[in-house]
Amino acid sequence: MRVLALMLMLAVPGAAGVLVPAPAAAAAAARTPFQIRCEDTISKTISVLSSKNNGFTINNQLPYRALTLKTGSIDGRRETLGLTVTRAQYSATLGGPMLQDPVSGYECVAPKVELKLNYAPVLIYVGNEFAPGTCAYNVILEHEQRHLKAYMDNLVRVEKVVRAALEKRFDARPLYAPSGTAQSALQHEINSIWFPFIKAEFDKGNVEQAKIDTPQEYARLAETCNGDIRRIIEQRRRKQ
Repeated sequence: MRVLALMLMLAVPGAAGVLVPAPAAAAAAARTPFQIRCEDTISKTISVLSSKNNGFTINNQLPYRALTLKTGSIDGRRETLGLTVTRAQYSATLGGPMLQDPVSGYECVAPKVELKLNYAPVLIYVGNEFAPGTCAYNVILEHEQRHLKAYMDNLVRVEKVVRAALEKRFDARPLYAPSGTAQSALQHEINSIWFPFIKAEFDKGNVEQAKIDTPQEYARLAETCNGDIRRIIEQRRRKQ
């Protein structure tokens, strides 16, 4: 028996291959000696998923124009007074015992697949025109914390979707592949199927983020605190 062990961080090119469970017809008939060895002697396939909330920090050092440049929207039509910055992160650790059968030319593996999901520590910017503790600062920060909550809610959703998919794919049965290909096949599956799948699920959260930044919300912010936010921005424009 040998052990398959490798770690993957995000997607990298992998070798093609196929890992399959024992055919249903074979499972219903008498098992081969190799199947008996694989199914009765090596540990079960395991999938593990974990996610982590890495918290957030607040930065009040940059002017709103610098924040606007960060978003690429310096077109005179919209200023960025606050900004929430993070990125999705995911990694996979693969392991598990493996058996080979010289007679059939196949090997079996009981993969242990560990996926970790999280967002990088969130950085919330509030323009330095707005002093901490003021009404304007608090309103902008509250808006950005809605973005923070949307990210964290999305992480919970992604974890639920990925966990269900993992449990369906790696359902405690050993997987089979031609000898010498199981490791590359498992690596290829993670790279070409699981990482794109996870990325697509994280990207679905962009829809909820966009719902927060509406023209109506921007208009509301401009008029809060007795119009302080709008007046501060207009004063800065005149000085530029």
